Amino acid sequence: MQISPQSVIVLGGTGFLGRRVVRRLQQQGFRVSAGTRTPGAAAPQEWGPGAVQVQVDLADQGVMARALSGAAWVVNCIGFYAETRQQSYQDVHVSGAQMIARLVQETPGQRLIHISGIGASLHSASAYVRARAAGEVAVRSACPAAVILRPGVMFCQGGVFFGDLRKLVARLPVIPLFGTGRTRLQPVWVEDVAEAVARVLEGPRAQRKIYELGGPDVFAYSDILQRLAARNGHRRLLLPVPFVLWRLAAALMSLLPHPPVTQAQIALMQRDNTVGEGIAGFPDLGIRPHSAVALGLI
Repeated sequence: MQISPQSVIVLGGTGFLGRRVVRRLQQQGFRVSAGTRTPGAAAPQEWGPGAVQVQVDLADQGVMARALSGAAWVVNCIGFYAETRQQSYQDVHVSGAQMIARLVQETPGQRLIHISGIGASLHSASAYVRARAAGEVAVRSACPAAVILRPGVMFCQGGVFFGDLRKLVARLPVIPLFGTGRTRLQPVWVEDVAEAVARVLEGPRAQRKIYELGGPDVFAYSDILQRLAARNGHRRLLLPVPFVLWRLAAALMSLLPHPPVTQAQIALMQRDNTVGEGIAGFPDLGIRPHSAVALGLI
């Protein structure tokens, strides 16, 4: 099968990052398919008229091979933050990612962008964080030419992250902190991450295999909450809560259909989530990331 260099499939194309990648690539003139487990269940209007939904299933290699066929680029945006009885972190972030990478490697002319995250570590106490790191190793082993993007905590103008915290600040007079609240975060605008994917696809600027993507601002978690409270005229007490209690709460809340806090989120809040020294990032892709302060979100 002849592959068009402008053809792309975005796996996880209905997700928070994936649907923005679909839209951005369409704007750049790519022919884009959105891979999803449930085609037809969602059709984000922001995609534009040209995107096609394609069935994907990480448990079925045949389905995945058919979905990926004909694409010059595969962008794996599949995210998975809470294990279920049907799927584990290992299933999605390691075995699934490795299968995708192997299929790309076996297809002449096809290339892969794998979305991971800042802070992935094989030595983490968290199964989620270890799985993200093991997934990177598996992907690079199966497909050495794969490009890995590691975004920091992503936010959007419509509410995710800063908007969610703003609601928390508005509701609670006492706000529980993760530990002492001094974990440092480097939030990144999701549209800038989508632009990074487009720049890698365009080719000339993407000379490195791993990029860490963080915004221009670095905040302690407690500082973010204080800024949001002051911005909205609230006075709030910030209460340090040990991580062991958070992990216990997350274990109890895991029984809910949509738990408000997961073990994965707690693990990520135990270590600074900032771009590492000497690692390629936005400047290497010719991108000047947007500031959450300049966007008026904090």
